[in-house]
Amino acid sequence: MKRSLFLTITFIFLFMMEIDAQKVTKVLIHTDLGDIKVALYNDTPKHRDNFVKLVKNGFYNGSPFHRVIKGFMVQGGGAPAGLPEMSDRVPAEFVPAHIHKKGALCAARMGDQVNPKKESSGSQFYIVQGAKVPVEQLNQFDLKRKVKYTPEQRTIYTTIGGTPFLDGDYTVFGEVIEGLDVIDKIAAVQTAAGDKPVKDLKMTMKVL
Repeated sequence: MKRSLFLTITFIFLFMMEIDAQKVTKVLIHTDLGDIKVALYNDTPKHRDNFVKLVKNGFYNGSPFHRVIKGFMVQGGGAPAGLPEMSDRVPAEFVPAHIHKKGALCAARMGDQVNPKKESSGSQFYIVQGAKVPVEQLNQFDLKRKVKYTPEQRTIYTTIGGTPFLDGDYTVFGEVIEGLDVIDKIAAVQTAAGDKPVKDLKMTMKVL
């Protein structure tokens, strides 16, 4: 057990070093519960550029986390009060290397019936909290959805957790590199109807 935990921590550490070594755009998401630092992937350029544009324009400043489901994800990016919602969509950018692990930054979207191309919302996003996934469940995903996870991805899902049932349906365009504990704090807030937090939890963002 200790050896498995050591290998997992080592793998995460090496992966984070690789992220830091790359020329990636990083964004700080400030909340009343703490700061979250995310890195945006270069191989999802449409989502990266759209997100950066909105951050630089101040669109997200004052925007709330409006949907929170413990053990699943925290969602935000709707227009702050007084501003119109973004009507533009971003074409899907599915990259098999980017999975819905804990801390994955992903684009929200409308359902398949009205959005068969799985295009992303122009502004709304979610960050995965998820849960550890049993090996048997991953095997079922391999068979049912023809998703072939690498050994590293399987290790991530079984030891750190995530939401693999979303893979291939929603674009993953970044990941949390600092502040996973803040995701847990946000996911633990009290919610009411529609999974909306009882107390407003707003954010501000800046490109680092």
